[in-house]
Amino acid sequence: MRELDPRIYSMQELTQFVMSNCDEWRQSYKDNYKERFEEYYDIFRGFYTEQQKTRPSERSKLISPKTAEIITKQVDAIDEACFGRTKFFDIKDDLDLLQPPANATDEELQQFQAIQQAKAQDRQGLEFLKNKLTEDFAKQKVRMDMGEVLLNAAIFGTGIAEVVLDYETEMRPQTRVMNGAGVSGVEDVDRAVVKLRPIMPQNFLIPPTATDIESALGVAIDEEVAPHHIQLLQERGIYEDKDVGLGSATDTDLETDPTLDTQPKHVIRLTKYFGMVPRHLLNAYLQEDEFVDSLAEAVETEEEEPDETVVMIEAEEDPVPGTPGESYYVEAIVIIANGSTILKAIENPYMMNDRPVIAFPWDITPSGFWGRGLAEKAYMSQKGLDSELRGRADALALTNVPMIAMDATRKPRGEDNQIRPGKTILTNGNPRDVLQPFNFGQVSQITFAQAQSYQDMIEQATGSYDMMPSNVNRTAASAVSMSLGSTLLRQKRTLVNFQESFLLPFIKMAACRYMQYDTTAYPINDLSFTVSASLGLIQRELEMQTLAQLMQAMPADSPLYPVLFKSMVELTSLSNRDELVQTATAMMRPDPQAQQIAQQEAQIRAQRVQAEIAALAGQATESQARARKTEAETVAIPIREESRRIDSISSLTKADNEIGPEDKLKLEVAKSGVRERELALKERQATEQQ
Repeated sequence: MRELDPRIYSMQELTQFVMSNCDEWRQSYKDNYKERFEEYYDIFRGFYTEQQKTRPSERSKLISPKTAEIITKQVDAIDEACFGRTKFFDIKDDLDLLQPPANATDEELQQFQAIQQAKAQDRQGLEFLKNKLTEDFAKQKVRMDMGEVLLNAAIFGTGIAEVVLDYETEMRPQTRVMNGAGVSGVEDVDRAVVKLRPIMPQNFLIPPTATDIESALGVAIDEEVAPHHIQLLQERGIYEDKDVGLGSATDTDLETDPTLDTQPKHVIRLTKYFGMVPRHLLNAYLQEDEFVDSLAEAVETEEEEPDETVVMIEAEEDPVPGTPGESYYVEAIVIIANGSTILKAIENPYMMNDRPVIAFPWDITPSGFWGRGLAEKAYMSQKGLDSELRGRADALALTNVPMIAMDATRKPRGEDNQIRPGKTILTNGNPRDVLQPFNFGQVSQITFAQAQSYQDMIEQATGSYDMMPSNVNRTAASAVSMSLGSTLLRQKRTLVNFQESFLLPFIKMAACRYMQYDTTAYPINDLSFTVSASLGLIQRELEMQTLAQLMQAMPADSPLYPVLFKSMVELTSLSNRDELVQTATAMMRPDPQAQQIAQQEAQIRAQRVQAEIAALAGQATESQARARKTEAETVAIPIREESRRIDSISSLTKADNEIGPEDKLKLEVAKSGVRERELALKERQATEQQ
């Protein structure tokens, strides 16, 4: 009797580990989210179901498009806000080109120039990388896929996508030398590409206690695919060549497509698991093929013996989880078909050891993975609005097509009881006595006001309500800014969630995939990405208005003018935007020759100012001298006048001989005072002249 290796017990345990966790997570989703998500989807698509009835007598099947309209508008706004520019991302670097240091030696100057040339080459490489990423994203229609992710987030509260690494054949022109002559042709090149595949929340599995993808034990994508999809991947060697059989959409507990009346008959349930698995289970599976092949070879070479049987023995102990120094769990990718057949099981091959699934919430909910979307916010108001519309439609139907009562004893036998325009009804007697309509009156106008109130509630709940007062003058440019600003504030939280949790992680993940699997076009480098269109069109409108106002109020020769001009150009979508930005940047850099000229001009201006100051000082001195002379003359005039008056009096008194001794004394005192004042004035003038 031949004994098999105990490791064979672990070959199916990997499948059991993955599927048992997935079944538990699926049941948690069904218990908590399945019914609600189905209603959100029906509201957005306008699908009516019997569960949406608000009363047993309800007959109308109307669903208001109000929530769907708001979802579409806000998704479009976020999409434009993030992808309004041609390049929606940028790469950070520390490669600022500096000016040479002052008074540098020739050797120092050569070293500085060499460093600057290296920085310039690195900057060109980063620019090439950015352009290459942008080109590859455009080829794989990444923006379109992100739009679908945004739409799922608005409806269900969470947008989810799988980052798929695939290989495509790219045709490139080339020239070959044949018989000494160049022959033009094309070359088929297989290269790695990164795709973004949106995932419906109904097909995504995550532990109920997890708050994000990276911290969870694992996540899974559980969906139904066509058989040919599996076959193509098996032919390419991505999946193992195993017979998975055919299933039916009704054989599994996966959700069917509500848009299809007839579900596909033959599908394969494919479970993609990304997360941690016990290391010994993965190792056992990876050794399975080698072990089974060696066992088959041994059986073929052995001589057949009638009493020989092959049995499996139980292991005395559980398989060793791992070797010393190894962790119990290992990051792995496990893909299972129909819940039983492993098509792929490998250790996570990506160099950053990241899981190829990203998600973001429309609005964050406390301590939970699933976010809060617009459909959830508007749910109760939408239900009230739908009920109001259906009730009004039913009332209008009773008013326009009222019920008719007929006297059966006066109506001919076999007569059709249906009432329609142009129909002739035979009666035995007066028709007014035989037929009697029930009049229900008219539909109240209050119902229209009630419906409008529900619509306002939906707008308020979703953040779409126009907060601008009705009495504000909306014709002014400031009114436009107010409107844009309020819209921006209402969507800012979602913008931040999308950029930080989804957009930037995807760009970095895609760049790492390209650097790992396409080293020719993407050399390995430590990169830091930023979102260049973070606030998009809404914010750009506000910023451009502000910059335009500042530039109008600032002279063109101001040092801040080029800075404002550069900022304004960066916000535009012009075809030559990069060229204009480079020109503006060059304008802001100091020019040594211009600086020297400016210094010389400043010196000339200083000398000119000094000469003007000296001239003004001379003029001031001359003015002061004239002022003093004028003042002296002004003071001398009364003295001279008084001296002449005294002389006149003296001459008159001598002629008349009529003056007494006292008068003579007074006259002499006056003459003496005048002479003292004249002497004092002359001394003052002499001092000032000195």
